[in-house]
Amino acid sequence: MPRIIAFVIALIFSITLSAQHKTDEKAIQNVIETFFDGLHKGDSAIVKSTLHKDIKIQTTFTNKKDEKILKTELKSNLLKGVANKKPEDVYIEKLLSYTFKVDGNLASVWIPYEFYLNGKFSHCGANSFQLFNNNGTWEIIYLVDMRRRGNCNSLIKKN
Repeated sequence: MPRIIAFVIALIFSITLSAQHKTDEKAIQNVIETFFDGLHKGDSAIVKSTLHKDIKIQTTFTNKKDEKILKTELKSNLLKGVANKKPEDVYIEKLLSYTFKVDGNLASVWIPYEFYLNGKFSHCGANSFQLFNNNGTWEIIYLVDMRRRGNCNSLIKKN
């Protein structure tokens, strides 16, 4: 009988944790989708609402000399770039899949993507988001993206 009680308690605990994990993943995905909604609309206020005040933003790519480059961007420059998006430009960052890792108030999300400018393929890559649960509100604390203009097949992992 004690084994059955222990099993039931463990099962309930496991189900509760799984449900909380799925709730967190949905909330985190909503933050990321809100970020991209603001990017696509050119609305820096929407983008800013998803970012922690101390966010770190980086981009990595390989230049024409085949050198690996890592650039750091200021939050203010990101927001200025979003706000200065030309109204006639249409940005579509097609998110291909989400891979979540969540532990307590820390989350990591890997998202391969394809980027289109005015309906034409521009580049592909992957976004890596780190988020912090700031007392009930998930905020992006770190964002790094990788960009490539060539073959994207090796990057795309369908879930």
